[in-house]
Amino acid sequence: MPRIEKVNQMIKREISSMLMLGEVKDPRVHFVTIISADVSKDLQYARIRFSMLSDDPKDIKSTTEGLNSCSSYIRKLLGQRIEMRYTPQIHFIYDKGVQYAVQVDLKLEEIKKLKSQPGDADEGN
Repeated sequence: MPRIEKVNQMIKREISSMLMLGEVKDPRVHFVTIISADVSKDLQYARIRFSMLSDDPKDIKSTTEGLNSCSSYIRKLLGQRIEMRYTPQIHFIYDKGVQYAVQVDLKLEEIKKLKSQPGDADEGN
């Protein structure tokens, strides 16, 4: 595994742990799942993608602001936990992929129900 991938995985694991253990006290941050961490090649910046249970735009905006406002605190904790020359600046981004996957799954279930209903027009042919 390349070095940058190891760094990505370590950062993802540590931030997930911080959120799960309640080390981030911002009330806007709740029910957050870290999807991925993408660290730049020079290790100066990291984009952290997250998802959450709510799909309400107000909740998403509030949580994103909450995470980004405490990013310096999270960066400080990362610096204490991971031995690196540089601790990257962190920017949180909401990942719509999970929400999109749920929508696709619901559509597939609808199609499956429609095909399994008796009396389809295709059965007479």
